[in-house]
Amino acid sequence: MKTTDLRNVVLLGHGGVGKTTLAEAMLFNAKAIDRLGRIADGNTTLDYDAEEQKRQVSINTAVAPFEWKKSKINIIDTPGYFDFVGEMYEGIFVADSAVIVVAGDVAVGTEKAFDACELHNIPRVFYVNKMNEETSDFNKIYDELVNLFGNKCVAFHLPIKTDRKFEGFVDVLNQKAYKFDKDGKVTDTDIPSNLQAQVEELNMKIMEIVAETDDELMMKFFEGESFTPDEIKKGVKEAINSNSCYPVLLGSAFENMAVAQFNDFIVDYLPNPAEVCKFEAEDASGNKIDITPDSSKEPVLFVFKTIADPFVGKLSLFKVCSGTMKGDTTMHNPNKGADEKISNVFTMMGKKQIPVQELVAGDIGAVSKLSNTTTNDTLCLKSKPVKVKGINFPQPQITLAVTPKAKGDEEKISNGLSRLAEEDLTFKYENDPEFAQLLITGMGEQHLDVIVGKLKSKYQVQVDLSDPKVPYRETIRKKVKVQGKHKKQSGGHGQYGDVWIEFEPGTQEELEFGEKIFGGAVPKNYFPAVEKGLQEAIRKGVLAGYPVLYLKATLVDGSYHPVDSSEMAFKIAASLAYKKGLAEASPVLLEPIYQIKVYVPERYMGDIIGDLNKRRGRVLGMNPLENGMQEIEAEVPYAELFKYATDLRSMTQARGEFVSEFVRYEEVPMNIAQKIVEEAKASGNLEG
Repeated sequence: MKTTDLRNVVLLGHGGVGKTTLAEAMLFNAKAIDRLGRIADGNTTLDYDAEEQKRQVSINTAVAPFEWKKSKINIIDTPGYFDFVGEMYEGIFVADSAVIVVAGDVAVGTEKAFDACELHNIPRVFYVNKMNEETSDFNKIYDELVNLFGNKCVAFHLPIKTDRKFEGFVDVLNQKAYKFDKDGKVTDTDIPSNLQAQVEELNMKIMEIVAETDDELMMKFFEGESFTPDEIKKGVKEAINSNSCYPVLLGSAFENMAVAQFNDFIVDYLPNPAEVCKFEAEDASGNKIDITPDSSKEPVLFVFKTIADPFVGKLSLFKVCSGTMKGDTTMHNPNKGADEKISNVFTMMGKKQIPVQELVAGDIGAVSKLSNTTTNDTLCLKSKPVKVKGINFPQPQITLAVTPKAKGDEEKISNGLSRLAEEDLTFKYENDPEFAQLLITGMGEQHLDVIVGKLKSKYQVQVDLSDPKVPYRETIRKKVKVQGKHKKQSGGHGQYGDVWIEFEPGTQEELEFGEKIFGGAVPKNYFPAVEKGLQEAIRKGVLAGYPVLYLKATLVDGSYHPVDSSEMAFKIAASLAYKKGLAEASPVLLEPIYQIKVYVPERYMGDIIGDLNKRRGRVLGMNPLENGMQEIEAEVPYAELFKYATDLRSMTQARGEFVSEFVRYEEVPMNIAQKIVEEAKASGNLEG
């Protein structure tokens, strides 16, 4: 297989438009599989994960190769639901062209898929699916595509329908018509008279696009000469490759109608890796270089996906950026500074591993049981190290706390989450030592629900999810001077420590400790004990038991006993002064404030700003961006942001996004603070 015979095609689009079903039909037509699997039956090639079969939606990016007309097509099926956008980014990164599948209408997932293609500058076509459905209206969808994405969208197919029944289609480019028999096969037919004018108009538009790809063709076009078939094919390919044209095709994957012709189109008109593929990279000196698919050069692999299976082991999916990859090879991972022994090389047919002798530049494959390599790593020769610039994954946006349903499962949960985080770089987890809670962060509630499902199905542990605890803090608002005296007499030596300490608001988050002792009222050797007593005491405030910030404490006086005084006695005295002093110094609760940047289409501005105000947010500014988008900057209390990712998606029909970061602590409003203090008392957080 040569690089020029490869086609790496990613399927994109809104959830439920039939991407996986289309992939299934493409494989079936090529005899790569012997039966058409169905989503409802849970037996498709590419939706093989237990969670996918249970939910009947794609969750993971999956790859399957097949041969068609002496070419090899690697089909990359991606999820359409926005919680799994990281999977879509993996698929786009290694594809050389995209098929954006549409059904019913042009949904927000269509827009997101198109924007992702724009971001990666990847050639694309539209495939209008489910044309067999009575309510399917190709002309309506086509008009929506043109209105949204411009006149580069050109119908290369038109449906032939009688009484809303999908009976065939017209190939506008070749001005031929086909009708389906009962098995979905096509036979030639005449172009319906009611479509003739539209076919001629669209064909002329395609010829104009072809003419614009070459000066000689432009002259020929103006002189009224017809193009040869080779000139048309070359011109259409060039227009697609340069993103001057987005062909709109059609079919019905579920009934396998017009899918074989779609395979033809991919081989004939979509680019091979040698025509468009280029990876940005750095050499050993940090110089930027481009890696292009040349099978005669040194092998360079980019790992774009990791599958961690507790039974099969770890699989690393890669694209051969250059060179030829064979088994029984040692490769170097410059990202980790480690060598990796590669025994066998596979291609993946969904979950099935198919051993191969070699993979040429531009192809997609997999290896198993790499010790150090993870997603976004490069594998190359140690003698010529390079690092491919990796996938820029979006930051996770929603955090929930995990609680095991059974005691003793903590280690199993941690191991499972670690494996799942290897698979999915939009998923993070961490231990919060303050509240001794395990936190997981993902793109949305459905994303985290799937993580919980995988913990159960793959790692046999069950957990509950809840909102994380807010890391409130406490501070004081006025200056006080108090005494802390610890005096205890028992048999033998007693305990004696006596301090006077001034407490006042500080300027630093950490405790500011000082002393102004005159005449040795407290010996210097007890100063560290006083400070240590305060450092331990500030871990719990007097209001609700939260750590204290911005506190300045100055030891100003005291007394000691030459026999009974000790470091422990002065530590206790300091803590007594702390409890008394803070209670008298107008203690207040503080809450974490986050700065957020919200990116939304302009038409949602009013709703978003109103919602931020309801969340006690302060809008700091608005900045117009490209394509009618707006950036809204605001500061919002962390306690109001737990479900913001879900609510923002709901308010903007999933068109809005946001990023956030902690900026500072601020005083909690009195009415809210009272509730927090009452909850702390009820929970026993003030004990000790």
